[in-house]
Amino acid sequence: MKWLMRILFVVVAVLGLVIGALLLMPGDKLGAILAEQVKAQTGRDLTLSGDVRLSFWPVLGMETGPVRFGNASWAESEPMLSADSLAVGVDAAALWKGDLRIKRVFADNPVLRLETSEGQVNWEFGTSAPASTTNKTESAGTNEATGEVTLDQLELTNARLIYVENGATQMDFSGVTLAASWPEVTSPMIMQATMAVPGGAVEVDLKIPDLPAFSDGDVTALELSLTAPGGEIGFDGRVNLAGEMDGTTKVVARDSERMFAAFGQAGVYIPPGLGRKANIVAHMTYTQDGRISLRDMTAQLDNNRFKGEADIAISDPPKIVARLVTGDFDLSRISESEPTKGGTSKSSEPPVDGWSKEPIDASVLALANGKIRLTANSIAVPGMTFGKSDLTLSLDRSRAVLEMHPATLFAGQLNGQMVANNRNGLSVGGNITASGIDLKQALATLVGVERLSGSAAGSLEFLGVGQSEDQIMRSLSGKGNLDVGSGVISGFDLDRLMGRGTGSGGTTVFNSLTGSFTMDQGVLANKDLLMSLKNYRADGAGQVGLGARDIDYLFTPVALRANSGQGISVPVRIVGPWSNPSIKPDLTKVIEAAADVKVKELEDDAKQKVFEKVGSELDTTITDSNQIEDALKKKLEDEAKKGLLKLLGGD
Repeated sequence: MKWLMRILFVVVAVLGLVIGALLLMPGDKLGAILAEQVKAQTGRDLTLSGDVRLSFWPVLGMETGPVRFGNASWAESEPMLSADSLAVGVDAAALWKGDLRIKRVFADNPVLRLETSEGQVNWEFGTSAPASTTNKTESAGTNEATGEVTLDQLELTNARLIYVENGATQMDFSGVTLAASWPEVTSPMIMQATMAVPGGAVEVDLKIPDLPAFSDGDVTALELSLTAPGGEIGFDGRVNLAGEMDGTTKVVARDSERMFAAFGQAGVYIPPGLGRKANIVAHMTYTQDGRISLRDMTAQLDNNRFKGEADIAISDPPKIVARLVTGDFDLSRISESEPTKGGTSKSSEPPVDGWSKEPIDASVLALANGKIRLTANSIAVPGMTFGKSDLTLSLDRSRAVLEMHPATLFAGQLNGQMVANNRNGLSVGGNITASGIDLKQALATLVGVERLSGSAAGSLEFLGVGQSEDQIMRSLSGKGNLDVGSGVISGFDLDRLMGRGTGSGGTTVFNSLTGSFTMDQGVLANKDLLMSLKNYRADGAGQVGLGARDIDYLFTPVALRANSGQGISVPVRIVGPWSNPSIKPDLTKVIEAAADVKVKELEDDAKQKVFEKVGSELDTTITDSNQIEDALKKKLEDEAKKGLLKLLGGD
């Protein structure tokens, strides 16, 4: 028994001496020993500055001053981890049993730099394995118990988190406070983080139910909730170490512009109808190559609700392929200017009569590439409303093509495409065919003319260049044609003008109207307008200033049954601005029509009476005005002869 007590005494004494030696060892010596052990286990350099203090029971712990932990050899020269101070403590009793129960990890002002490059990640550690490692690995299938690792408390104060992918910094967040806990191997790992951002703070709550499986690279469950100024983002699904995700995503934005600013996109202006307030729910899949797939998506953007699917490739700019279905899509306020801090529009200039000269900001065309197909019951845009429409918008390097197959507008249908190109200055163009168009509604909306109504069909090719509405309209070129069935012209009564009856209350009803036109430098020219009426035909020719918003047009109606079937024409000139053109008929023709006689007949009758009177006086027959002069000369010659004979004494 005495020998047992002696052995125990020796062991305690040795332990006491070791502990005492450690306690009395200078901090730099302790730091050097720890650095050597870390180097042996990870292959990375650990640099400890200042004193290193140890504790042994019940918590085996270490506290240091400034610390730097080296990066991977292939990564950048900056350390993977640095901090002003570091404190680590483990449960000594659990460690004695072979388990690593981390009681605490505290770090002040740490900087954590995570890097990836060509499939490598800097958070994987390793050195060349010793020869005995293989044997140990092969015997891992025995019943020998393996140690467990847990974490009671992790706290990072005022941390900076940097994520670098292939040499480019993708994320750089500072002012982060992070706390994590994983008290048991079978317990979920729970983490909370707070980060200061413009306008407030972002708070993150993360829960991984099976941390060991996640650490081994398995696909595991994940619950994520992110609260930011202006809204929240949530995810409930599965993830792996590569960052790939699959699950339900929900985005709620009560103030989208504030939310964008919180994530570093300050100054983003979202027009009404496109998501100043948003609520989006979808099944999301994210792959390691930066592709996002959204299925079973429901999106509420302001008062507009969509369903559909989308695929997004994260790039610069992003590429989007989407198919969306909606009911009534309201974009009637999309052209509103961005408000100033005072709450008013940036542009306070009073409206003027004419096209706007405000510069058009077409930079939105460069925000993304891709193709978006939209099916809607109606689409309201400033000044007009499309009916049921099927549209496809293609975006490619600041060039947008809108295909209509078909679009419903002005009670008719449009097929074809419109293009906006901002690669080298803004230009717009299109090639459109139309049928069943309400002409009055179309003209009133597009050019402010309300005098002509009917159902129209036709085609239009156009191209305009400029940085404002005014420049584009004054540069328009192209061609087209128009074919209108029965309709009405308001503003003048052709029956009354032609002297037939009382008219029809200031309107003219026609059976058909056809014509073609060309456009050059914002001026539309037409030479072949033909309008058919019951008793009339009307021809037209002239030009319409699309840029100047004026008209100079000669409209010539012909009364087909007048003049013994030869017809009577009454030209009408339409001159002036679109808003109030002057309509001036030829008054001479109006008088002719009203009296139902020809002015030429009156003139001929008057001449005949003059000829008869002069012929009677001159005792001859006059049928031509030239004969009057000849008859007068002859009469004077005869009278002169008579006078001369009398003077000479003759008979």
